[in-house]
Amino acid sequence: MQSPSHMDGGSSRRAGRWQRLTAVAAMLAGAMLPAFAADRPMVPTPRIKIITNVAEVRGVQDPHYGDSLFHFYQARYFSAVTTLMVSQHFERLPVHAEEAEILRGGLFLSYGLHREAGEVFAQLIERGAPPPVRDRAWFYLAKIRYQRGLLAEADDALRRIEGTLPADLQEDRVLLQANVLMARGDFTAAAGVLDGLAKGGREQRDASLYARYNLGVALVRQGEALKGAPYLVTVGTQATASEEMRGLRDKANLALGFSALQIGDTVLARQYLERVRLNGMLSNKALLGFGWAAAEQRKYSDALVPWTELAQRDPGDSAVLEAKLAVPYAYAELGALAQALELYKEAIGSFDREDARLDESVASIRAGKLLDGLIERNPGDEMGWFWNIGELPDLPNGAHLAPVMARHEFQEAFKNYRDLLFLARNLRQWDENLGVLRDMLANRRQAFEQRLPLVREKERALDLSAAEQRHDALMVELDRAEREVDVAAFASPRERELQQRLDRVRDVLERSGSDPDLAAARDRYRRVAGSLLWQQSEQFPVRLWGARKGLITLQNNLAQAQLRNVALAAGQRDEPARLDAFAARIEALAARVQAMIPRVAELTRAQQSEVQEMAVAELLRQKERLATYGTQARFAVAQIYDRANTAKEAVRAPAQ
Repeated sequence: MQSPSHMDGGSSRRAGRWQRLTAVAAMLAGAMLPAFAADRPMVPTPRIKIITNVAEVRGVQDPHYGDSLFHFYQARYFSAVTTLMVSQHFERLPVHAEEAEILRGGLFLSYGLHREAGEVFAQLIERGAPPPVRDRAWFYLAKIRYQRGLLAEADDALRRIEGTLPADLQEDRVLLQANVLMARGDFTAAAGVLDGLAKGGREQRDASLYARYNLGVALVRQGEALKGAPYLVTVGTQATASEEMRGLRDKANLALGFSALQIGDTVLARQYLERVRLNGMLSNKALLGFGWAAAEQRKYSDALVPWTELAQRDPGDSAVLEAKLAVPYAYAELGALAQALELYKEAIGSFDREDARLDESVASIRAGKLLDGLIERNPGDEMGWFWNIGELPDLPNGAHLAPVMARHEFQEAFKNYRDLLFLARNLRQWDENLGVLRDMLANRRQAFEQRLPLVREKERALDLSAAEQRHDALMVELDRAEREVDVAAFASPRERELQQRLDRVRDVLERSGSDPDLAAARDRYRRVAGSLLWQQSEQFPVRLWGARKGLITLQNNLAQAQLRNVALAAGQRDEPARLDAFAARIEALAARVQAMIPRVAELTRAQQSEVQEMAVAELLRQKERLATYGTQARFAVAQIYDRANTAKEAVRAPAQ
């Protein structure tokens, strides 16, 4: 905002005009956004873009890969990358090894780990991954190199993509190529690349509008306003129902309006600024610029319309504060000095009140209320590169914080702070979990020491050696019975009992000699003994097969018992060492966790201080701007009084 001048003479007029142009140039710098990264960050989006489409085509065949994808689709990216790396460590992803590496590299990239992501993609290429995977790796390498400012290397990586990427990645590929060309100053080639994108579907057209906006702004900043204007006009006249695209359209028209103001074309500036929505996010700047366009045409009555509307809005916006100076300036130019004087005094009071509120906001921020409020109002289970501030904290004079938190630097710094808080919670949880693991290991060791003697005692009671000897003896007996066709060897208990009775009957008959009275008994004995022999002979094959089957089962059971005995001996020998190895691993992890807890806490405090001071610095800049406004207003009041005194002296002079 210029310092209004009401002094007579051409020098004061020229000074005022120079100050107004300076203010316009300052507003232009704030209206134009720098480049592609500001509107459409060159990082993987929280969608399937960083995963190959192979899983969608043939399905997930490795369950552990599906587990990582489950976390990924739930936007739990930290859990996704940790479970994925664990599965890779234990080689649980034989089918989806390449896709898993693409996912891991993409997640690293999303967290800003450019070096680690670059190593993943470079290794994929060196290993000779399949062409679709290799093309994706080259694409992500190009993205990483672009973010690092390695433009020639990024262009080389893009040229190495041989096939056509999936539709979603192909869109980003074209945008990346256009941005690389713009960064290298080849705006003509960038425009040619974007022409093809503009002919695609709605998403591609939206992406093209972003790129065209950035291309137009880049050309304007390079001093090629005439070349950049058509791209901004295309964006500024685009019909769209999307709120995001309407906001971009407002940005384009605002940039066009202030660019026209900068070159002195106030008529064109007013046409562009009229296209900005009255209640949009950029409406305040548009109203201010529209008023200055009218003022440059010396149409101060026209300038008062947008400035008066703007001056009644929230004073937390710098454009509103400038309007509080612009309105009395316009009245002064119209000759309404009394009204201008009153409005200047009101502006001074408003600036003083706003300065006091800024002091309150600074004190609140340094007390930690800002970050605590942001964490409370914007909860989240995990750290994530795609997380954004959705709600402002409930703090006094919270309007001051909106421009602070709209800055990319603040957003990224606060994300780092929030991620550090998550890591601190994660470390504390692991510290507790390691304590639980210690208890589990102690219980396991105690149970082993208590149960081992009992198991060994039972093992000794089994006497496997005697059982094996018994098995061998039974095998010999079975072979003899089969060889001699000893049908009585497989007699059932009832048959053996009957055979014993028959033997007793036979003994009695033999002792009786040839007594004729026992002839019937002898005949009966012969028939019963023959029936028993026939029955045993009939069942002999079946009983022989059953006996052999039983011996085979016994042999298998003895073999399993021997294996268990060997395993028991090995466990008795190795389990203590295994438990000791677990204990050592737990203690090593505990030492790492204990070392990281204070380190993360220190980083958290440092990051908290940095974020708070970043916000405070912005508010202090607002205070400086307020002080400048107040000085200008007081200077304008002094000028009005000076003009009034000069007028009185001019009236008195003839009378004297």
